Amino acid sequence: MTARDVFEYALIRVVPRVERGEQINAGVLVYCRARSFVAARIHLDEARLRCLDPNVDVAAVRSALRAVECVCAGGELAGQAAGDDPGRRFRWLTAPRSTVVQPGPIHTGLTADPAADADRLLDLLVR
Repeated sequence: MTARDVFEYALIRVVPRVERGEQINAGVLVYCRARSFVAARIHLDEARLRCLDPNVDVAAVRSALRAVECVCAGGELAGQAAGDDPGRRFRWLTAPRSTVVQPGPIHTGLTADPAADADRLLDLLVR
């Protein structure tokens, strides 16, 4: 039997017009403390996004989503979060904010492979 560890995940949502509250899922954040793992998986469906707002700045949305990936990866590209451990980076990314790219609520599960579960959740909840 494979050892399983607790993991946390949150959807990354794009809310092109915050005042309207309409959103699409564009990615998932996954964090597993036991394995010092944090990662983002991103998939932006531009056609669905433009249904919510035909004038949305897709390049700006993509840039914000890339920034989420960079913070997860850590290192120089993570900016101020560069030296933070995976848990702090996950908590920073999942803090509520009123911007176009927002985190959803945090959920939990058990995993033997957090990277595979990140891919699975992206397919299940975003694509």
